[in-house]
Amino acid sequence: MRPDPKKLAIYFHWPFCLSKCPYCDFNAHAFENVDHDRHRAAYQKALTFYAEKLKGREVVSVFFGGGTPSLMKPEMVGALLSDIKKHWSVSSDIEITLEANPTSVEIEKFKAFRDAGVNRISLGIQSFIDKDLKFLGRAHDVAGAKKAIEIADQCFERYSFDLIYGRPDQSLSDWEVELKEALAFAKGHMSLYQLTIERSTPFYMRHSRGEFKVPDDVEGADFYHLTQDIMEEGGLPAYEVSNHSSQGQESCHNLVYWHYEDYIGIGAGAHGRFTLEGQKLAARDHSAPDIWLERAEEKGHGAHEWEVISPEDQFTESLMMGLRLKEGLSIPKLESKTSHSFKDQINPDHLQNTIKEGWVNYNGQNISLTREGLLRLNQIIPYLLG
Repeated sequence: MRPDPKKLAIYFHWPFCLSKCPYCDFNAHAFENVDHDRHRAAYQKALTFYAEKLKGREVVSVFFGGGTPSLMKPEMVGALLSDIKKHWSVSSDIEITLEANPTSVEIEKFKAFRDAGVNRISLGIQSFIDKDLKFLGRAHDVAGAKKAIEIADQCFERYSFDLIYGRPDQSLSDWEVELKEALAFAKGHMSLYQLTIERSTPFYMRHSRGEFKVPDDVEGADFYHLTQDIMEEGGLPAYEVSNHSSQGQESCHNLVYWHYEDYIGIGAGAHGRFTLEGQKLAARDHSAPDIWLERAEEKGHGAHEWEVISPEDQFTESLMMGLRLKEGLSIPKLESKTSHSFKDQINPDHLQNTIKEGWVNYNGQNISLTREGLLRLNQIIPYLLG
């Protein structure tokens, strides 16, 4: 069966941070003085704009990301959630997630965010090693991280936290010790990312100058396999390339992305994919916060002109998203969703080659990647389509 087109997820992007981490290539900007009242009104205008376009939907997930959305005022979060309930029906088990860092300023607001309606927190821990937190440009230490997790556990029934591995001078044995320690603090969900050097970050120039090294592809694969082994043994196997959970604790919001269902994005640089009048549309908000704010105030939203996604591109995007999941994706659902035949879009010789290499599982009804295949995700998808 096709996903219910009436279901909808909402993503709010808060692009502001107190300082930007040197590895981060997200649309985040270091600002201290932000006009919260103007932004609150702009976000509310954008919600009203989308509500008029996308009537009759049921909101199943709301995600506040960034940047550092825990620097938002809890009253603003509460107002946005209240508006959502006015505009749309809301699922009885709606997931409302807010990203936060383990700084004292943000921790103090946890209860207020809970009272505003947030029911899941996602903590940017990144490491349980103090020297590595300093290298990553984080504003907290390990003691602060553990305190944040403790308070999150007191305030929320569900929380997750992120870690980054493959750091300079980190050995496999170092990571094994750290990850097993982290598991003791987990409550159903963890996101584990291998450090990558992105061109638009300060780390790119430092890495280019040889100031530090990260694992090569072979070493990176060793880190990845060790991570999977430890997490499976610890009861939090991967359900997606970088995300691990116990059964039933998967991120509802991210599953919307990976299942290629409808969501809107509001805030500087936010993206959306949604169905309107039988067409799948791509939306992208202006990335400059000042320009986004001005456009939202003037036009009721900060988005560039929406683009129609062709059925062929829908097929490609669905495949890219679905193959990130350990379960892979259903061929009949893919074909129904995109009106394109799997056999017409996939190179049959290339598919057989990936199966022989042990990278792809395929039975005619479902396609998924093996653990080795997930390591090669970015290479396999264009190969299958080639």
